[in-house]
Amino acid sequence: MTGRACTPGAVLVAMLLLAASMAVALGIGPVSVSVGDVLAVVARRLNLGAYDVSPLDDQIVWQLRLPRVLGAAAVGAGLAVCGVVLQSLTRNDLADPYLLGISSGAAVGAVTVIVLGVSFAGLVGSAAVTAAGFVGALGSLVVVLALAAGRRGSLSPTRTVLAGVAVAQVCGAYTSLLVIMTGDSDAARRVLTWTLGSVAGLRWSSAVIVSVVAIVATAAFVAFADQLDAFAFGETSARSLGVDVNRVRWALMVGTALVTACLVAFVGAIGFVGLVVPHIVRILTGPGHRVLLPMSALVGAVLLVWADTIARTLVDGQEIPIGVVTAVVGAPFFAWLLRRTRERS
Repeated sequence: MTGRACTPGAVLVAMLLLAASMAVALGIGPVSVSVGDVLAVVARRLNLGAYDVSPLDDQIVWQLRLPRVLGAAAVGAGLAVCGVVLQSLTRNDLADPYLLGISSGAAVGAVTVIVLGVSFAGLVGSAAVTAAGFVGALGSLVVVLALAAGRRGSLSPTRTVLAGVAVAQVCGAYTSLLVIMTGDSDAARRVLTWTLGSVAGLRWSSAVIVSVVAIVATAAFVAFADQLDAFAFGETSARSLGVDVNRVRWALMVGTALVTACLVAFVGAIGFVGLVVPHIVRILTGPGHRVLLPMSALVGAVLLVWADTIARTLVDGQEIPIGVVTAVVGAPFFAWLLRRTRERS
């Protein structure tokens, strides 16, 4: 199926699949809730009808599970579209949302708060971790862009990747040294959980924030779909098509970095989503970004909803970091993709 053959009907099907996945996921847990009761709770809360639901089902579905499931879908969508944009801008199949050292910078802020137990901007606990992670991510972004920018303000993909690698290594060394010197096993466990990602801490306020970020980011990137299509043919061809390469690259690089920084600050570094999903969707839709971006957002959302469902239910009484689940899914897919590419070459 090519990008042109993938009609809006396919996007509608993906939207229905996401809605069904969320409805089923909301009913899965230590206390099972039927899909019918899930829909009744949601409809009642949205004033779509007077449905008879038990207080327990209402508390479980609306207060406990829905913010988490909604947040997981939003994070998956946001990471997926950021991966699409960065892979197109750099023409690098291995590019992902953490290309600019965002996750490593966020880890510096978050790990500092977790290990040292300090407050940040007057905040404490998970709020301090989130705020420190966001500031750390922005700090790493500023350093990477300062190192990568040319004398005339150009932004070379090669220099950007190298700068991101360098900053990530320095940040990784700092966080490792801090954990080792502290010698607190409980802090080390919490750091490991954060670095592997989790949506367990999402509540309604944070779920709404990441949802708005994902929706706005997807819409904004779709507005650049034609320019991203032009980048597929190289910078020279893009310029000949009237694309201001430097301006577009700066806007999209900074945009993806800000979106990633926000998502990482709330849920930690969840790997493989932004790397794997764009490749999966390109196989289904082709390279046209006007379809590739919204489809990637929907597929990324479905993937992370189910990854989180597995993470919180696979082991009784214990939650697996969501990054472990996405890695288990992503690594075999990449092995298959490499084999598929080798057979075609």
